[in-house]
Parts: sequence; structure tokens; C-alpha cells
Amino acid sequence: MKEWVNKRYQKIKNAGKRSGPDIFWLDEAGVRSDYNLQKTWVLIVKTPVAKTSSKRQSTNIITAVVNNGCFWHMAYSGRFNADKFIEFLRYFMKYQRRSVVLIMDGHPVHKSKKVKRCVDSLGGRLTIELLPPYTPEHNPDEYVFHYMKQQGVTKKPLKKDESLKERVLTDLRSIKENKTLVRSFFNAQPVTFAAA
Repeated sequence: MKEWVNKRYQKIKNAGKRSGPDIFWLDEAGVRSDYNLQKTWVLIVKTPVAKTSSKRQSTNIITAVVNNGCFWHMAYSGRFNADKFIEFLRYFMKYQRRSVVLIMDGHPVHKSKKVKRCVDSLGGRLTIELLPPYTPEHNPDEYVFHYMKQQGVTKKPLKKDESLKERVLTDLRSIKENKTLVRSFFNAQPVTFAAA
């Protein structure tokens, strides 16, 4: 990872300084309504009970962060595949004025021929850079999901008939509106290299 930061990332960063591309960090995650709920307390003689919606729900999200506080997200159902990723890329690029470098892990979908054709069709406006294998802690976008687990949907259980997807989207919109919070994801020790 050190070599990637010192060589590859510095090259990307230096290109961005010369009115080059914006640098986004991207990741995907699944969210389930039956994640472990936060800790509670109860008298020793009683079994703790947390009331939740009895219906299990799940949703998936793709997010992208920039060290200046910009944040993009999309929620979707079903499996993560090339078509879902391309849908996100098209939605994401529709709002970009400058060229973009998206840094992400080496998930097979990210490297698929279908995704490569989509990127090629954008005429150089989008570049995908892959992190070295087994380095998720070096992606600032991972800290979005950490934050959501600590402060978001799992903080309190869903109410009866409440939609997990709507709760997740509310959390994501809240993150997007808080540029200071988004910038703070770049303060974690493993990702400080990407903060400036």
C-alpha cells in the first residue's frame, strides 16, 4: 500500500492539482434490518427485548466521497453486478462538470468488460483506479459505512411497516448535507494521505 500511495496516488493527486480530474473514493455495501442492534440494558433477571419490525429487509448502497466534502450515493435492490454499477456511473457522471478519477477496490464488477466499455464510452471523462488488494481501510468511503453502523440505521430498530430503504436514504441525505462530516472521513489515520 505504501508504494501505491507514494507512486500511483501521488501521480493521480498531482494531475488533479493542475485543473485535472476530481478524485472520488467509491465503495458499495449491503444494509440489513436485522443487523445487530445497539447495546441495551435490562435487569439481570430479565431477558432484553428490542421491538422491531418483524419483516426482514435489505438494501444495497453505492457511495462516493471527495476530500472537499462532496458526497454521492445510490440505493438499489438486488445483487451488485455490472448493470447496477453502470447505472450508478451514468447517474454519477451526469452531474460532473470535470473529468473524474474514481478510486475503489478490485471487485470483479469494477474490472468487468461491460464496465470498461461504459468507461470508454465516456470519452476520457472517467478513469477507474483500483486500490491494492486487501486494503479496505485505505478507502475513505469505508468510513461512511462505519459511521452509518454507529449513528444510522442500526442505532434504533425499524418501526412496524417502516421501510429500510427510506431510512437508509434519509441517513445518506443527512451525510450529504454535512460537508464537515464527509471531510472527517478523511481524518482516519489510514486515509490521511488522501485528505489534502
